Amino acid sequence: MKIATYNVNGVNGRLGVLVRWLQLAEPDVVCLQELKAPDERFPEKAIRDLGYEAIWHGQKSWNGVAILSRVGEIHETRRGLPADPDPSQSRYIEAAVNGVLIAGLYLPNGNPRPGPKFDYKLQWFERLNEHLTTLVGLEAPVVIAGDFNVMPTDLDVYVPDRWRDDALFAPEVRSAYARLLEQGWTDAVRKCHPRERIYTFWKYWRRSFERDAGLRIDHLLLNPTAARRLTTAEVDRRPRAWEKTSDHAPVWIELADKTVRARRTQGKDGS
Repeated sequence: MKIATYNVNGVNGRLGVLVRWLQLAEPDVVCLQELKAPDERFPEKAIRDLGYEAIWHGQKSWNGVAILSRVGEIHETRRGLPADPDPSQSRYIEAAVNGVLIAGLYLPNGNPRPGPKFDYKLQWFERLNEHLTTLVGLEAPVVIAGDFNVMPTDLDVYVPDRWRDDALFAPEVRSAYARLLEQGWTDAVRKCHPRERIYTFWKYWRRSFERDAGLRIDHLLLNPTAARRLTTAEVDRRPRAWEKTSDHAPVWIELADKTVRARRTQGKDGS
């Protein structure tokens, strides 16, 4: 199963980019962030015309998350985090799709730091940590996908020293992300590319994309069951070069039907 996450930065304003990418990449399941549209303005018909089912949690002008699937029905299990410090913000949606539990999220930016927006980011992150403790040990594969608005390490940011005071790179935020991994989650991109500088976001100014002056803030976390099935994790940089595009690029993973170890053993035996 090919599962992707993509911050579209306005689903209606960039619908042409999204449709083009879906036709080109053909992901099975996609988590979208920053819809910037209320529920009634989600482009359901355009998505369905491509063969995708969809659920969404919209909000006027800001935030908004969705899950798309072309491999089976989407059985929604949750929208919003338990004890969300501000439930009016549409930032989390969760569903079972084709035997995989998938959560799509858009974590708060948190700037300026310090201040109430940064405090809200830390509170939201704490609620996320608490909720994911209930999912990491499930026997079914679980994928947490979205824009986390955090660069976990110096390897995930162009010129780290320029970002030390930013809310996306704050020690408290990086520690919160590290605590997620300590629960047993696997950062899929870093698992497949342990030492590479890979970015998922480039600002619009100063030819950031052309210079590859980026950040890695879009992540897919896998519970142990899903991690054992991981075969590939990549960033699809192509849409970032298109006109009127998002400042993010899609990130995708591939999960095998069975554990990768079992597949390798089978191939080695020749059976």
